[in-house]
Formats: sequence, structure tokens, C-alpha cells
Amino acid sequence: MSRYARQICLPGFGDAGQARLAAARVLVVGAGGLGAGVLPPLVAAGVGHLRLVDPDVVEESNLHRQTLFRMSDLGRPKAEVAAEALAGLNPDCTISALVARLDPATAGAELEGADLVLDAADSFATSYALSDLCRATGTPLISASVLERQGYVGGFCGGAPSLRAVFPDLPGRMGDCATNGVMGPVVATLGALQAQMALAVLLGQQPSPLGQMLTLDLANWRLGGFRFDGAEEPEIATPEIVSPGQIRPEDLVVDLRAGDVAEVLPAPGQRVVFLCVSGLRAWRAARALAARGHPQVAIVGVGG
Repeated sequence: MSRYARQICLPGFGDAGQARLAAARVLVVGAGGLGAGVLPPLVAAGVGHLRLVDPDVVEESNLHRQTLFRMSDLGRPKAEVAAEALAGLNPDCTISALVARLDPATAGAELEGADLVLDAADSFATSYALSDLCRATGTPLISASVLERQGYVGGFCGGAPSLRAVFPDLPGRMGDCATNGVMGPVVATLGALQAQMALAVLLGQQPSPLGQMLTLDLANWRLGGFRFDGAEEPEIATPEIVSPGQIRPEDLVVDLRAGDVAEVLPAPGQRVVFLCVSGLRAWRAARALAARGHPQVAIVGVGG
């Protein structure tokens, strides 16, 4: 046990805590920048079973922040490269990789048996889909997001409010790393905080990070945080996040990839499914229709 001697000696940790980590099963969605920050500390700490899900391949523009990868990895699947790198860090850990986008239709199977879910995908559609599933199954979710020089990490579900309770709607403007940019140390900091929250949940430490938000703004050198234990869940989870395979024949499908649609006229009780590439324009169209009194709405982000 010399590998773990410096953490076993912590108050309230001990051999029992190490055994809990060894038995833990964690689903990690995203093996990019946040994944590079969150995965090595979990493996080093002795978390026994990690399942990595990521659809992308390594690109050179990733390397300034996705520090699990090397130039020799360009073009290879991120999930597989990350699993290989982590396997060399700690032989006590079992690490498996799934090279695929998390599909709301099949995510339940990936979630089965997981003690904890880590959202490191930095995709709002993935985050809400995971939150909905974790709330339904009572599974703790640690979710992080980062852009430019700021971001947040929070502990949701598992007895705490869900992501929808804290963020019932998206901000008026949203960017991404490709257009707005992102600083590597900010990503690494949030990934490390996400790892610390994850270990606290797996060890059952109090106070729990579930129901806790931490915010980081390194453009203005500010750290913050707040508890959201009393946040109320929305009566209806609007819009629903679905996959293309979950579209039903009776649904009214509105494809926004060619541009906005002037008017949508669903039948009473008919579900309207909005499609776009990222899901963002679909989200806004769905929320607008729900605000006009038609809450049976869903969105699909069909990818690039």
C-alpha cells in the first residue's frame, strides 16, 4: 500500500477509504481537456474502474490543453489513447474506452452500475442528457464547463438538485473553444477540481460536494462558489434531449440545419423535435415554442 500511503493517512480516509475507491465504478464522458485534468488524479488515487466515452480523434489544436496526448497520437481516437496512457500510470485500475458520442438512447446502459458520472464533454446537450439520466437513476454527477479563461464545476443529482434546477435555460450567447478560444491552465484547474469533487463523493466525505458550485474567472482573478441544495426542479424537463433513433413516426420534425423555420404548427399533444448540428439553435426554438404553450418539445444535435 506504499502507493497510497500519503492519502490513506488523511483523517477519515484509511484502508476503508482506499477499498471504497478500489471498488468504485466511474463513467467519464469526454477525454479531452477536462478529461486530461480529471482522469490522471482519479487513476493515481486508485479508483478501480473507469469507463471513458469520447467520439473524437486527437488533433494538433488539442495539444495545448489536452495533455494526455502527444504528436504521435494525431488522428487516433482520444478515448483509446487516454486509456493507454492511464493504464501505464496505475496497474490497479481497469480502464475501458468507447469511441462514440454519448447517445441518449443508449446512455442508460453505459450508466448502469456506475457509482458516479463525470461530465467532461463540455457540451451543453450532453450535460443535460446526463443530468436527466442521473436524476432518474439517483446517480451523482460532477459536471464541468470551461470557455476562454473561466468556467465552473458542480455536483448534481444523487440526492442534490439537477443541472436543470440550477440552469433551467441557456444564456443568450454561447461560444465554443474553436471560436472563442480557451486557456490550458484554466481547463486543467477545473479538471483538478472536478477530480477532487469526484473523490469526495466516492469516499462519502462531508460536507458533500453534491449541491455545491465552484466558479473560476481567471480573466479577473476571481474564485467563487455557492450551495444550491434548495434549487427547485422544473415541473417539466423542457426540452427533452433525444437521439435520432428516438424520433417517433407521430412526431413533428423541424430541421433547422438549412435555416430557421418561420412558424411551427403542431397538433395538440404532438411532440415537436427540433434538429440542428450542435443542438443550440434547436434548444432555443424548442424553448420559444414551449413558452407559447406547447411544452411537448425535444431537440437533437446531429453533429458535424
